[in-house]
This record gives sequence, structure tokens and C-alpha cells, in this order.
Amino acid sequence: MKITWVSLFVDDQEHGLRFYTEVLGFVTKHDVPVGEDRWVTVVSPLDPDGVELVLEPTSHAAVRQFRDALTAEGTPFTSFAVDDVDAEYRRLRDLGVHFTQPPAAMGETTTAVFDDTCGNLIQMHHHVGRPAGESDTEKKEN
Repeated sequence: MKITWVSLFVDDQEHGLRFYTEVLGFVTKHDVPVGEDRWVTVVSPLDPDGVELVLEPTSHAAVRQFRDALTAEGTPFTSFAVDDVDAEYRRLRDLGVHFTQPPAAMGETTTAVFDDTCGNLIQMHHHVGRPAGESDTEKKEN
């Protein structure tokens, strides 16, 4: 068993697609009309055959309640790995992205949290001391 799709609810799929591709740098994998909405997925350009992030519509009332509660608490919906949180923080901040938490060291991990402009707080993280691209499994095997 492996993870192939992970859903993220966005207020507007077109706006979400622009933010996740033009600002964050993901690449569109699928964009298929499905009734009033679309099946929209993006992937990392570093792993185009990897896990797809599904930009889901927020039409169900429970979705908005859930996301609003997380945002009110300052809790990120999900987390993305980056090679250097400080560098990515500067890059995104220069593009106008609003951060609710600047880079902060937390043991072996550094994190930062930003508003994705689509209704979510997103955390980005990297593990200190791990070479870029090395996974937890590879680190344990070495």
C-alpha cells in the first residue's frame, strides 16, 4: 500500500491552482472537469510521479467548519518538506506570501507556517543535518 493522492480543500480551484503552481512551484498533473468542479492535482517538479495534491472544492459545510477551526487555532492543515526553510521563507515572503510563523527551530526540525490564500495554513519543514533529498528511511540505513 502507498499514498498516491492527498486532498487539500481550496475555496476556489482556479485560484488554488494558480497559487500552488505560480507561487509555490508545483506542476499541474490533472485538470479535468467534473460537473461544476474539477479534478485538479499538482505534484512536485522534483517528483512528478510522486504523491499528487488534490485541490478539492469546499462545497460541503463540514469542510469550512473544520478549516475555520484549524485556522482560528493557528494549526496547519498539512506540511511540505523543503531543503531550506529559511531560503524558502525569504523566497515566498518576497512573492507576498503571508507567514503566521516565521522559521523556528524545533529540535532537529525547522518549520514555518504560511497562509495559502485558499483557506488553509500550511507548514513547511526540513530536518537539520539531513542532506537534501535524503528520506528518513535512507538516513536510518546509512
